[in-house]
Amino acid sequence: MNDIEKAKAKLVGNTTCVLVKEDKIILSQEKGIAPILNLLNAGENLENFTLADRIVGKAVALLVVYAKIREVYAEVLSEKGKAVLIKYNVKFSYKTLTEKIINRKGNDICPMEKTVDNIEDATLAYHALKKKVEELKNLPKN
Repeated sequence: MNDIEKAKAKLVGNTTCVLVKEDKIILSQEKGIAPILNLLNAGENLENFTLADRIVGKAVALLVVYAKIREVYAEVLSEKGKAVLIKYNVKFSYKTLTEKIINRKGNDICPMEKTVDNIEDATLAYHALKKKVEELKNLPKN
């Protein structure tokens, strides 16, 4: 079983994100961009890992490029996420292709997708997403 097959096999139950590189497996139940962003912020080297994720939009795709993840499987992949993976020659597969990624309330585009909508550079995207997450953490809870 190769790394992407291992990652896909572990994407079950409440697991939202699986990263695999040979014998190293990282599982997360965090939502959205949090699993990859938090690992990168902690200094984790994700180069040459494979990723199986529930939802991959442009934001996650740009983080994949930034982290130098070599292959991606998405249960749901957005058109813009697909375009990024193609542009940066990241091998990918998916179950469902969708036009856009919607927020958790289901009433607008995902805020992380909005953050990177006009960004093509992976490093700029990483810093913009990191800033956006900090801003959202500091918002009063409704």
